[in-house]
Amino acid sequence: MVDVADQGLVPRIPVGEWVDVAFDWVEDHLGPVFEGISVVTEGAVEGLTDVLLLPPPVLFALLLAGLGLVARSVLFGAGSLAGLLLVQAMDTWEPAMATLALLLVATLVAVVIAVPLGIAAAKNDRVSALVRPVLDFMQTMPAFVYLVPAVVFFGLGVVPGTVTTVIFALPPGVRLTELGIRQVDRETVEAGHAFGSSPGQILRGIELPLARATIMAGINQVIMLGLSMAVIAGMIGAGGLGSLVVTSISRLDVGLGFEAGLAVVILAIYLDRLTASLGDRRNGPRGPGLARRRRRPPVPAGEPVLQP
Repeated sequence: MVDVADQGLVPRIPVGEWVDVAFDWVEDHLGPVFEGISVVTEGAVEGLTDVLLLPPPVLFALLLAGLGLVARSVLFGAGSLAGLLLVQAMDTWEPAMATLALLLVATLVAVVIAVPLGIAAAKNDRVSALVRPVLDFMQTMPAFVYLVPAVVFFGLGVVPGTVTTVIFALPPGVRLTELGIRQVDRETVEAGHAFGSSPGQILRGIELPLARATIMAGINQVIMLGLSMAVIAGMIGAGGLGSLVVTSISRLDVGLGFEAGLAVVILAIYLDRLTASLGDRRNGPRGPGLARRRRRPPVPAGEPVLQP
């Protein structure tokens, strides 16, 4: 007879064993699916890395700085150029481009999943109630836990790094997309219905434009979380700046770790400011003044007022 005092008042539940059985079943029955994901993901990341490394580093830095200048300001463009040239001067340009390629692919996949899922959650309370606990679980799970199943399914390399980055960065995109759609003024939506617009037309013409700032904030958070996870993924062979961080830890090389960390900071600041400027509805393509409605000239007395 088992002594209850030795075992404890609550019997042990073998959750870990059940998870192992479930993962073994998935690995046995969905192997071809994971193989296809591996081929597509590895080809996309490596191909994009080759494209980013194709132009001379100085020329590409100038192009990125010019993009920052057009999207935000002259000061941001000059600061971006200085930061990117510093990345080159530290000999971390190639790892930085590898990390950027992984991040761009993971962000694209995460946004393609997050935005439609957030719209569905905003339109249907049942979908929202179903998605919310899953997102809570994904956001509270420690980042390192995602590395284990990714390695089990995909092995070591860039593929598990990309998959874990997608999973880790997905939740804020869904949450903020749902929030942005729900915050759209109901009277504006009802006016669209009154004019005979279909739900698709209302979504494309009213809700998405009015929710753009919030959705872009979600995409910004996806990029920031993705960048942090892309660095952690260096522990499972994802390459890029993460591999430099892991190497610096294994060698206790403070200088190498600081250079890799500084390159990550430069990429993070550039991407954060750039995406934030794209989500600012006040800024038009040629400056903030053009986005605001121009004042109409005064209408002479007796003339009819024409509404646009």
